[in-house]
Amino acid sequence: MPLSRRIRNFLENTRKKKVDKEDEDGGSESNAAIKEQERLRKKVTNLIKKQKLPAVRQIVKGQDNTKPWGQDAKAKVGCHLIELLMRTAYIQPPADQLADTPPDIRPAFLHSFKTVVKENKKTGRRYGVIECDPLVRKGLERTARHMVIPYMPMLVPPVKWTGYDRGAYLFLPSYIMRTHGAKQQREAVKRTPTNQLEQVFEALDTLGYTKWRINKRVLNVVDRIWTSGGRLADMVDRNDVPFPEKPDTEDEALLRKWKWKVRSVKKENRERHSQRCDIELKLAVARRMKDEEGFYYPHNLDFRGRAYPMHPYLNHLGSDLCRGVLEFAEGRPLGRSGLNWLKIHLANLFAGGVDKLSLEGRLAFTENHLDDIFDSADRPLEGKRWWLKAEDPFQCLAVCIDLTEALRSSSPETFVSHMPVHQDGSCNGLQHYAALGRDKLGAAAVNLVAGEKPADVYSGIAGRVLDIMRIDAQKDPTVFPDALLAKILVNQVDRKLVKQTVMTSVYGVTYIGARDQIKRRLKERGVITDERELFVASCYAAKTTLTALGEMFQAARAIMSWLGECAKIIASENQPVSWTTPLGLPVVQPYRALGRHLIKTSLQVLTLQRETEKIMVKRQRTAFPPNFVHSLDGSHMMMTAIACKKAGLTFAGVHDSYWTHASDVDKMNKILREKFVELYEKPILENLLESFQQSFPALSFPPLPERGDFDLRDVLDSPYFFN
Repeated sequence: MPLSRRIRNFLENTRKKKVDKEDEDGGSESNAAIKEQERLRKKVTNLIKKQKLPAVRQIVKGQDNTKPWGQDAKAKVGCHLIELLMRTAYIQPPADQLADTPPDIRPAFLHSFKTVVKENKKTGRRYGVIECDPLVRKGLERTARHMVIPYMPMLVPPVKWTGYDRGAYLFLPSYIMRTHGAKQQREAVKRTPTNQLEQVFEALDTLGYTKWRINKRVLNVVDRIWTSGGRLADMVDRNDVPFPEKPDTEDEALLRKWKWKVRSVKKENRERHSQRCDIELKLAVARRMKDEEGFYYPHNLDFRGRAYPMHPYLNHLGSDLCRGVLEFAEGRPLGRSGLNWLKIHLANLFAGGVDKLSLEGRLAFTENHLDDIFDSADRPLEGKRWWLKAEDPFQCLAVCIDLTEALRSSSPETFVSHMPVHQDGSCNGLQHYAALGRDKLGAAAVNLVAGEKPADVYSGIAGRVLDIMRIDAQKDPTVFPDALLAKILVNQVDRKLVKQTVMTSVYGVTYIGARDQIKRRLKERGVITDERELFVASCYAAKTTLTALGEMFQAARAIMSWLGECAKIIASENQPVSWTTPLGLPVVQPYRALGRHLIKTSLQVLTLQRETEKIMVKRQRTAFPPNFVHSLDGSHMMMTAIACKKAGLTFAGVHDSYWTHASDVDKMNKILREKFVELYEKPILENLLESFQQSFPALSFPPLPERGDFDLRDVLDSPYFFN
């Protein structure tokens, strides 16, 4: 069993003290202290023999007097190491020179200063940069797969969480929350009694105990596409875009155009390089894990209480490629309902409008494409390639293979499937707001009540925007100038135009944000070419979309405004907004003004950002509504995870997307609805207001917004709440 440096140092130091005692016979240390050290050393040695590492770490940690390095020391040592690398690292290009010329040996890395000017700014800032030679960059692409990747998936179940820094990995430092240097948040979690966080620990353990494996057939297809240059299934092209030739002219306009093209190609190639490295890292992990019978992802939290796998590259929160090559290590027989859910899951992954059909419609879609599904499974790259038309191609291929094997088996219902089937919330942020406000109209728009097919909130808002614009288009332009814009836009309104604004409305999208989102959509369509007209049309469309949202989600708007107002009152006192989630997790918003801290190093003077005591009032206010709702969706997911574990289900969660075996989807659906109702039967806003009043008795907070009369229990019978 490999031992950490801290444990080795402890054994070495206690051994030395034993020798010193024999040499000096009653030296400087008291006999009692020496005996205590000997006793601890003996205990640690015995625990190591029994392989009880967590207990060893606890003892050794208590005996370690070394202080952590400060930011200044780390920066100085780091810069000196970079300097040593630059002094010693050289490269020599392949020998294509004449034998009598000296070899072209040059530094692999260079330190220089660059002035970076931001768009629409006249002055720039000077930065120190370390640039690597183009040959090194090329080599990095090829060798990314050989990088040492810390926090790899574990081959044994993770250590159960029992404290802020106790749990997850056996040897690597593990913290229950990613605080990104926010001291107040870190201290708040450390101060919280362990019994208050029991449910949070249990939920993270449940997510961490889900056993995964690599889907080798899908990985094989990914490898074949990548080897032949990428470019399929949303994979990046492995080749760079060639640079345009410099025109043989002195015409300034042509040269400017050429320079602009060169800049554009450089930007595209930088992006491609980054994407290629990302794919190489993902594939490196997949190849390393493909022969393991199973592995685990330890999880921890962001500051709002949302759970994430600690391994960063190949995990189920990642891209379609990641999700396509991952499956549950444990298989379960499909059963009749499981076979149906597998077919529905395939339709959901194909998407393109199919995922908006009723469950029966999605089943029919899959039944009607069985030939395409079989062809995709048998000849993924040589056949018709139907799976490539899906919105999530690699996941679609994985289900095509699984479904083909099931349907060709002698008994499809007893076929053992390893496929995770997803159930996703529909516009989940607005679902939480509708439940908080008991809002009947909002609840119906986001499927909190039963319907024959899923309500599509984006189409609903688009329909309302269209109604408003049709009325406006009939008005007299001399009295109502927007009438002309309404006439132009009335044929442009669809769900795609408003979708991003509706999605981000939960995050408190501003009028300017909505205007820019809609402007991008209109620009893509090319109907309005004049830049000024495009801007004015976007202003009108954004205003109308926000009006429609306000009408359809009045309760959500009222709660957002109330949360923002409370945050403003607290932040104006130079205090951060903080609250406790329904599962007992303390949350402290980290938004503080950043100060500059100068450190003189051997390379250059470094300017580091440091948190100051000054609170950013505006940021605290605008971030509070979305952060609060995220803390609630995190609570819902964790409550569901715990209940699924108790019911014997395998569970994985991606924020508002819950995964289990096809055969268990009906059970999970029942549980997640019950937990949503249980969560919102608690007086969440009342508790929040009470906590604010207790923390700031001298401040006056606005009264709670009025609630509607929506019956929460309707959620239990809504098939499209999560679907």
